[in-house]
Amino acid sequence: MRLAATLSGAALIALLVAGVPGRATASEAPALEPYQLVRCLQLLQDRIASGDQASLPLQRRLLEMTDERMRTADPAAFKEPKNFRALLIYAMSGGNPLTIEQVVSRLTLEEADLKLAQGIIDYLRGKPKGTVEALASIDPLTQISELGAFLALVKGSVSIAEQPEQAMKLLDQARLLSPGTLVEEAALRRSVALASRLEDGGRFLRNSAQYVRSYLRSPYASQFADAFVGGVVALHSSINLDTLGEITAMMDAEQEKVIYLRIARRAAIDGLTELSAFASTRAEKGRDGLTDSADPRAQLYSGLSSVTSGTAADMLGKLGGIDRDKLSKGDRALLDAVEAVASELTSALPATPASKPKPVDIEDLPPAPLDITAPVTDPMIPDAAEAPATAPSLPAQSAEPAAVTAEQPTVAAAPRVVPLTQQQPAPAEPEDPKIIEARRTLESIDELLGGSPK
Repeated sequence: MRLAATLSGAALIALLVAGVPGRATASEAPALEPYQLVRCLQLLQDRIASGDQASLPLQRRLLEMTDERMRTADPAAFKEPKNFRALLIYAMSGGNPLTIEQVVSRLTLEEADLKLAQGIIDYLRGKPKGTVEALASIDPLTQISELGAFLALVKGSVSIAEQPEQAMKLLDQARLLSPGTLVEEAALRRSVALASRLEDGGRFLRNSAQYVRSYLRSPYASQFADAFVGGVVALHSSINLDTLGEITAMMDAEQEKVIYLRIARRAAIDGLTELSAFASTRAEKGRDGLTDSADPRAQLYSGLSSVTSGTAADMLGKLGGIDRDKLSKGDRALLDAVEAVASELTSALPATPASKPKPVDIEDLPPAPLDITAPVTDPMIPDAAEAPATAPSLPAQSAEPAAVTAEQPTVAAAPRVVPLTQQQPAPAEPEDPKIIEARRTLESIDELLGGSPK
């Protein structure tokens, strides 16, 4: 933990924990300098990143106090370098952009400091081009570590679209400069998604393991789960599934089960039958190795992954035993659609269904009672219209491409599924009715899943 826990900062946290009656204001701590309040804010946010969610309400109050202190401070106070740096760090820790702009407009700054401030303001305003230009000559490693870590995270974020490899280096710098902090949590989380985009399976697994060890209780861990599931599906052919098992073993049993269910679902939708079967089996067996066949989600995804192992009638029989009341709305729609396709095939209709099935809008799995699976709004997009009392955010992700954003809830977010029969050599005996029926089933489900609207 950084040495930001000065006596004054620790005393302020103790005051907030004890509960100050009424609305906390900067006047309740008149002796604190801007840099002291910001150090206290960083300390609190680092605790939150490590899983201390009881500190979330305190964070809001501290942001209010810090915002008021910044707005009312004498411009001369920011001639002190550590107060000016604190202003910039506050901006990237969830501060109100309006406050930052107002304060900067009252200051007389040297050109280098003015560019630095303007680059951060442009970033908060969602102007990546301006950010790139303003911060181009600034090396995060030459800055004080606290400021440098944030700058590395900002520069890495705006580099993802055009220079993903450079972005990865900057995210690594952010982690190096600020270990054990909310900055490292955000940098690790983004690097997991970026490693998948760069098709770097080794880095993907290493960074995922580090995140799970250090930040699985973070309130933002659900975004890691999105990136982790998407990465496993995208890199399944180049990563070691035994290593994958070592990573999920660091989760608790319910988290591990939900992760495998989500992998099975994505893989089934993408037509990756082997991966879907693997993940479904892991979800059904559980950590104790005892098969639990009662989970309807595992039954559904397992049914999809084993579509070629029997006839359409066999599939109907297996799907018919699923307790649909325990499925999410999207999974019930998927079950209905697959049953409809199988029913048409058992009616001995032509190989191509008479009518195209209605597109299915598949929603995410229902949230488990655990942070890693609970859907949350990305906290990395500050809103200038929000009051400073809102939950804090690290640098915005507005410049990040769709490839590294959270998994979309519809089938259209997945690549067009290539039927398994098109990926393998033609069977020696295509006239075999079972093989023909299996192929027709796959093609029909592929058409169904691939036809969902964007």
